[in-house]
Amino acid sequence: MSSKQEKIQKMLELQKKFIELEQSGEITAESYFVPKDGSSLDGYREEYAKLAMEVVEDAHKEKGSHA
Repeated sequence: MSSKQEKIQKMLELQKKFIELEQSGEITAESYFVPKDGSSLDGYREEYAKLAMEVVEDAHKEKGSHA
């Protein structure tokens, strides 16, 4: 993913997916923190955290506030 805006869009898509799963009752603490391989939440937290950090880094670069 190249631009900060594309990363933010992907984060919003992930949030929407999470909300849908939560509202349908598919999410439990266990399925969130220890998802089964291949489940809807498999890799969710890691992907979201990675994108969030990339967006923060991009924002710092834009403002020149980070080395």
